[in-house]
Amino acid sequence: MAFMKPTAAPRVNLRTPDVMAAVQEQVESHYRSEIVDHLRRRGGEMSVNGVAVRLAKQFGFCYGVERAIDLAYAARKVFKDRNLFILGEIIHNPEVNRQIAELGIRNLLSEESKTSMENLSEEDVVIVPAFGTDVTTLDKIKDRGCQIVDTTCGDVMSVWKRVRQYASEEMTSIIHGKAAHEETKATASRATSSGKGHYLVVLTLEEVDVVCDYILQGGDKQVFFARFQGAHSEGFDPDLHLRRVGVANQTTMLRGETEEVQRRIAAAILKRDGAEAAGRNFRFFDTICGATQERQDALRDLLTRPMDLLLVVGGYNSSNTSHLAEMGNEKLPTYFIRNAERLVSNQEIVHFDLHHKKEITLRGWLNPSPIVVGITAGASCPNNLIEETIIRLYELFGISHSDVLAASRSEETPL
Repeated sequence: MAFMKPTAAPRVNLRTPDVMAAVQEQVESHYRSEIVDHLRRRGGEMSVNGVAVRLAKQFGFCYGVERAIDLAYAARKVFKDRNLFILGEIIHNPEVNRQIAELGIRNLLSEESKTSMENLSEEDVVIVPAFGTDVTTLDKIKDRGCQIVDTTCGDVMSVWKRVRQYASEEMTSIIHGKAAHEETKATASRATSSGKGHYLVVLTLEEVDVVCDYILQGGDKQVFFARFQGAHSEGFDPDLHLRRVGVANQTTMLRGETEEVQRRIAAAILKRDGAEAAGRNFRFFDTICGATQERQDALRDLLTRPMDLLLVVGGYNSSNTSHLAEMGNEKLPTYFIRNAERLVSNQEIVHFDLHHKKEITLRGWLNPSPIVVGITAGASCPNNLIEETIIRLYELFGISHSDVLAASRSEETPL
């Protein structure tokens, strides 16, 4: 029997006042931090017995992440008796994803999932995460008639608008990002969804220089394809599809690096084509996420002040958090940790090494007091994890939770 495409599910408003009031209470019980709230009000700084903590002015959950989590919790409350699935991780934080799983929302893309897209029905609810999803996957979900709860961040959708515009002009989208990242995959699919566009993903400035060299003087296509394996659209031909290009980006990249990508490609197009033609053959738009930039700017400001070390808290697969750790590494000893448990003792820390892409154990990381420790976190890290890190840090100096809480409530002038 031929498959009969179900009728599209009607849109359901999840953000009613009664639902959101219940959601807010539940979300705060999971992720709120009294200590962090107090610290924000007193300038993000405190000192107890010679151990000082300085928080970046902007850190932790952004609006897009809060909205995605709120909608997932609301979906569980509204669709109480229905199967709920999510397309991967809602955000890149293992603690948050664990909480989502404990709500009974199953990861449709995990190896452990026993439900394939082909087995979904009109009774099932599917949550699209904050990164969005690719066009093919979304079409499959729609074809099953599922109720879709779309939590895609508005900044991500702005990038999609740009690459669709490039495609409409038959320009190739050069996307600055990580080819395997969910957001970049979703963006790349929008570049090709009309059938007219192409894309190429570049991550490093070294890769950008390879592209610029090809723009200027051509080269060996097979060598080029080997370099960018898995990072270009089907049918992409550098001899044809680097003639007219537009730059886009994964929203969580470093702004300065994306601007340099734009500058180098623009310069190559200008040198090849001249000023008049370059105006037709090159486009770019500023599509860095505002929250990502705020957290980078806040850390840059924090790094101008004297500190002994920096702790960056968040998921290791979080792009925006990784960039914060990169920034810290350029200035002072920086430790990228998933949670407070990684602060094993005042002698030992387990942290993520960005170069080797794995956790490593380091001894002798913490100096005795007096000491000043900077702390920041990416847009996918909840405040409760930051609080736990602060409490654990003070524990290593023999300072109790109650003393930390009292200090955070103090009306004393910050450092």
